[in-house]
Amino acid sequence: KSSKREWKPLEDHSCTDVPWLLLFILFCIGMGFICGFSIATGAAARLLSGYDSYGNICGQKNVKVEGIVNSGLDLTHKKYVFFLDPCNIDLVHQKIKSVALCVSACPRKELKTLADIQKFAETNGSTLCSYELQPSEYTTDPRAAKLCPKYPVPESAPIPFFHRCAPVNISCYAKFAEALITFVSDSSVLHRLISGVMTSKEIIMGLCLLSLVLSMILMVIIRYISRVLVWILTILVILGSLGGTGVLWWLYAKQRISAGALETQIAKDNLQALLIYAIAATVFTVILFLIMLIMRKRVALTIALFHVAGKVFIHLPLLVFQPFWTFFVLILFWAYWITVLLFLGTTGSPVPNEEGFVEFHMAGPLKYMWWYHVVGLIWISEFILACQQMTVAGAVVTYYFTREKRNLPFTPILASVNRLVCYHLGTVAKGSFIITIVKIPRMILMYIHTQLKGKENACARCMLKACICCLWCLEKCLTYLNQNAYTATAINSTNFCTSAKDAFVILVENALRVAAINTVGDFMLFLGKVLIVCSTGLAGIMLLNYQRDYTIWVLPLIIVCLFAFLVAHCFLSIYEMVVDVLFLCFAIDTKYNDGSPGREFYMDKVLMEFVENSRKSMKEAGRGGGAEGRELKPM
Repeated sequence: KSSKREWKPLEDHSCTDVPWLLLFILFCIGMGFICGFSIATGAAARLLSGYDSYGNICGQKNVKVEGIVNSGLDLTHKKYVFFLDPCNIDLVHQKIKSVALCVSACPRKELKTLADIQKFAETNGSTLCSYELQPSEYTTDPRAAKLCPKYPVPESAPIPFFHRCAPVNISCYAKFAEALITFVSDSSVLHRLISGVMTSKEIIMGLCLLSLVLSMILMVIIRYISRVLVWILTILVILGSLGGTGVLWWLYAKQRISAGALETQIAKDNLQALLIYAIAATVFTVILFLIMLIMRKRVALTIALFHVAGKVFIHLPLLVFQPFWTFFVLILFWAYWITVLLFLGTTGSPVPNEEGFVEFHMAGPLKYMWWYHVVGLIWISEFILACQQMTVAGAVVTYYFTREKRNLPFTPILASVNRLVCYHLGTVAKGSFIITIVKIPRMILMYIHTQLKGKENACARCMLKACICCLWCLEKCLTYLNQNAYTATAINSTNFCTSAKDAFVILVENALRVAAINTVGDFMLFLGKVLIVCSTGLAGIMLLNYQRDYTIWVLPLIIVCLFAFLVAHCFLSIYEMVVDVLFLCFAIDTKYNDGSPGREFYMDKVLMEFVENSRKSMKEAGRGGGAEGRELKPM
């Protein structure tokens, strides 16, 4: 019954999935509690101002920690954290294994002896040895070898906003950057790479802007070249499959003729392998031709949808900027999430360790707060992406089901955002939660696979990869279904489950068309990404080739190409989203309308031409005929 229910585009607006919105709000309140708890327990002060090995926060008066000497000191004038051995890094626990002290100033030049450390303390008033030693005792007290920094003390500078003294020369972090050192064994190569980036920063910025402009131009003109792209793609696939199959059979025939003279086992194995490859290529080519034969009439719909999608961007130009707003909001949330994560790393109560120093640990259930925080990262990120999908779906639905385009709202994007905030945030929260439920097990399995790398047997490794692959496929399918559910919600203002069921029924009834759009259309967009990356890369090669200030410009070119692909992917993914929304609207339109009075189509004239051509084909083929006639009958 649900598949026959009348769709009433944009007629009714009602709140959907309110309980899920309340659940999401409660979850966000929990995220805020974690942030507030970490700040209230002094984690923010410890993170920003830094603290020494005795639990004292630098730059303020402190409270005595029971059982810890040198705790509870007044360090108002000592605002920087200094490590006695900053290069002693524990790669396993990802921390510096060194005694930390609060000092008045970081050593801005290398100190080679205890005498230099003593002179620095007397000159700058910054004592770099432990608190119980006076500067006058640095060169006379035998404890100085253990209580003073390991020398030579490297030149260091304070990290902005975090008040830690960090060595200026990063070579002492060589073990930490082992992967980079292995790749760039010669430090001069690294210096040339970095100088190449710094010297060509204006060119890099210009090329990044060029990729942005090319992406926007391609989104406008792709509707005019979609037909040409489809036929070029078809011809290339046909020629490639025929050519590959022909070459394999030719190699097999040639090997068989020459194998008569050399009857070796290797020659026989090669001949048998070529025969298998040739037969497999022939089967693949035949199947490919049959698929193209079946899909040939549905490719016209893909072309028509791309044409209409280009018109959508002309009428709704703010759609182009949708990736920017989404990216900006994601960056703000990720910055907040990382900040709170750093707070959690320094929150808790002071606990003495076996070395007599202070560490901060959370006790009881509070120590599992970071799990909640990780789930929040995934759910809220997916929520933000789902809001983008709902916004785009709402704007395109408004465009499609408005018969007179002159009557469109002044800003359909803002109207869609308003409907999302007022009615459909619960639906978005539910859809994003479903993706989160699938993504978390996959990430856990990936973490287990990484930790057990080289330790598990082949069977366990195969099972892990199979589970990860299955969860990835499920996540992609659910993401696609969610997107269509958001479109159905934007059309009929129904809850998530009802919308997902209705959209699924429509997609199943048009399975072959969905396959055509998702294969031909996606490959067209992939070719567009390749075109933008290649064009930007070619311009980069031509411009960087004239630079003579450095010897290596491969790194700037890689940066430019990666940025170009990222920009092209962001823009063309919006284009793909618009095409998917248009297809669902078109499928609903053709199912419930037939062009008669009172049941007029909403579709664009380009799609109307496709329907008329399909009807003519149906009449020529006869109404009692094959699958094509049956599929077009509802039109």
